[in-house]
Amino acid sequence: MPNVKLNNDVLMPQEGFGVYQIPDYEQCKQAVKDALAAGYRAIDTAQIYQNEQAVGDAIKESNVARKDIFLTTKVWVSNFGKGTTAKSIHTSMNKLGTNYLDLVILHQHFGDYYGAYQDLEQLYGENKIRAIGVSNFNASAYNDFVKKVQVIPAINQVETHVFNQQTDLIQAMKKYGTQIESWGPLAEGHHHLFTNDTLVSIGKNHNKSAAQVALRFLVQNGIVVIPKSVHPERMKQNLAIWDFELTDDEMKQIKQLNTNRSIFF
Repeated sequence: MPNVKLNNDVLMPQEGFGVYQIPDYEQCKQAVKDALAAGYRAIDTAQIYQNEQAVGDAIKESNVARKDIFLTTKVWVSNFGKGTTAKSIHTSMNKLGTNYLDLVILHQHFGDYYGAYQDLEQLYGENKIRAIGVSNFNASAYNDFVKKVQVIPAINQVETHVFNQQTDLIQAMKKYGTQIESWGPLAEGHHHLFTNDTLVSIGKNHNKSAAQVALRFLVQNGIVVIPKSVHPERMKQNLAIWDFELTDDEMKQIKQLNTNRSIFF
């Protein structure tokens, strides 16, 4: 699994496993165990997902050492504020069964996110968190934010897929070295992604599915992806994107799918 180097030199796997919309304890725990067994070494959860306990228990029960897992959680807006955010992160650590986190992200730019980020900066300085970042910050919000913080976000996790390629945001962040991370890399199947003519046609050239082509396009553009599935076979398929490369012409074809619009908001 290739790594990306964040702006503080921390290495992060370029493909991880997301657990959004898996609130059931047993199902989530089994999914994470299956993902780790399949070869994933980055797990992305969040306070609002209500499955941090399941993720932590899965890691504990797996055969993979904690030090070999890049573990991310996100702070929800109800926990934003100086002191409140730090307290919530310690609660998350307890649920996840760890005394440090590899990455902590602010989930939205609402409420007192500056006070919340100050807590992240403090925990980062105390080596409780290896990297800190944000989520769902558009170019305008991001450009304003980086001018007012002490630690430049290592990550901005945003909706990114073949239909919303975030080209303007990527350019805005390049100046500060903030890495873009995709949530919803398969667009949750919207716009008929799995049967899209362009993706299916390109997939035939490589004996790959449309989903694998869509993921490959993102990682080939340097984007971190965290696809989600509760099916072990699909988890393995989503990982099988590192043994082929899209041609320049194929990349250009996929770029034409970009609408620069969210399909969720």
